[in-house]
Amino acid sequence: MSEVRIAAEPRTEFGKGGARRTRRAGKVPAVLYGHGKPPRHIALPAHDLLHAFKTNAGTNVLLTLELADGTELALAKDVQRHPIKGSFEHIDLVLVNRGEKVVADIQINVIGEPHPDTLVDQQAATIAVKADATLLPGPIEVDITGLEPGTAILARQVALPEGSELDADPDTVIVQCLAKRTTAQVESDLGETPAEGSEETAAAGASA
Repeated sequence: MSEVRIAAEPRTEFGKGGARRTRRAGKVPAVLYGHGKPPRHIALPAHDLLHAFKTNAGTNVLLTLELADGTELALAKDVQRHPIKGSFEHIDLVLVNRGEKVVADIQINVIGEPHPDTLVDQQAATIAVKADATLLPGPIEVDITGLEPGTAILARQVALPEGSELDADPDTVIVQCLAKRTTAQVESDLGETPAEGSEETAAAGASA
């Protein structure tokens, strides 16, 4: 996983007004908590934070926070973004230690081409794994090459990187393979065939 150093400064203004002023100053309001310590309200440079997450898209970013009284390691627990601009509105960070086992949601990337008659339904975009805080894996690939309708890939069948273990229900469906619906099946659901529809339309036109 990627580790990024970023400066952090204490935040003394709270509430919506304080958060807006922090963002206008080019910083992101954040809260740092964990390990039984009181929450710390901090501000992080928006540009550096955006760059860290953009560069490591799909990967958990380990932040080395440079605080006035030393450094702390942290992972993003909850990130709030502006619905239109995509900029950071607020971020919750959780303290971690090197060598500490943590649980994180890892992105799943589906690769490969299934059987031609298969419609792929990816039911889970992430999978929860437990690993060393400094060794969390990047996106995990799930290969669906040749899978036929009626098959599925469960969480316990996903190959995890060495040092990582599953921390989710092993029977969680990650990918489900469905049968593609034929034109005849769709028409049957509508209760008519194209020919029947044409005849009814023509008859209606004649009677008119």
